[in-house]
Amino acid sequence: MRVEARLNQAPQDHPNVGSIDISLRGAPESAAVAVPVDQIMIAVDGVQRYVVSHLSRIGRACDVDDVMQDIRVAVWDGVTRGHYRQLPGIPFGAWVQGVCANVCAAHTRRELNHQTLPLIMEPGNADGPAAFVPLALLGMDRGGGQSAEQIIDQQWAQMIIELTRASVPAGVWDLAVDSLTGPRHYGPPSPQDRRRWHAVTVVRKTAKTVQNALDVDQAAISNIGDVSRHAAECLPTPVLRRTAESIVRPGLRGPERRRALEVLAAQLGVTERYVAVQIGFARRLYRTAWRILQAGTRTAY
Repeated sequence: MRVEARLNQAPQDHPNVGSIDISLRGAPESAAVAVPVDQIMIAVDGVQRYVVSHLSRIGRACDVDDVMQDIRVAVWDGVTRGHYRQLPGIPFGAWVQGVCANVCAAHTRRELNHQTLPLIMEPGNADGPAAFVPLALLGMDRGGGQSAEQIIDQQWAQMIIELTRASVPAGVWDLAVDSLTGPRHYGPPSPQDRRRWHAVTVVRKTAKTVQNALDVDQAAISNIGDVSRHAAECLPTPVLRRTAESIVRPGLRGPERRRALEVLAAQLGVTERYVAVQIGFARRLYRTAWRILQAGTRTAY
């Protein structure tokens, strides 16, 4: 009996872990998973080289900042909503790499499938034969499977480009055009490349803001409060919209602004510095949308 008891006790004291995949053991509840913000930011920054390489293959290296922002938001949402489960032996960075691959694939599909609008067009030559030569492309989806002739209306396109060009500094516009029309450069990005990509990002987001503002139904605007609310909603990304709604539109300053920064950074899963850097750009885009909506309101009445 004593020998039999020892034999039965042996498997309990020394389980055979070699025959069981540790990743198949019960994952902890989402509430038990607490990933520090610093660890999230380090893991996300670690996939940037992959993002640059992936987007460079389709000629969209200028979209790196946008995709990295999407990855930050996706990772934070995954952690806070319980989609991430910590497994023994599986580092957190591996899960972030999977999120990165999915976001990059989705961005690539969108860029290769949607219709595009030429960025370069001189307003005075809008009726000329070369008015819509696609030397550089401004990614703005205008519909489903329609043809380019059905999607692009010359007056609409001229208005978009004129308002966009008037809403960005001349140097930024020139850098964006140079980035989109110049020859491709392969290899590690230089500081000049980063400045050009940033200029393209500014122009594209400004154009998207202009497009959103022009698409607002003027019947929904009856007073200045409606103009301000819709102007904040016209910004192109969730981070910029939330920044405009929480900080720019109320005109917060001093301690109130610092408190709003803390709350917004915690909600978005980014650092306060990251949100603070977005305020200036969000303010410029908000003012652009506000002017367009206000002008449309005066015209309507």
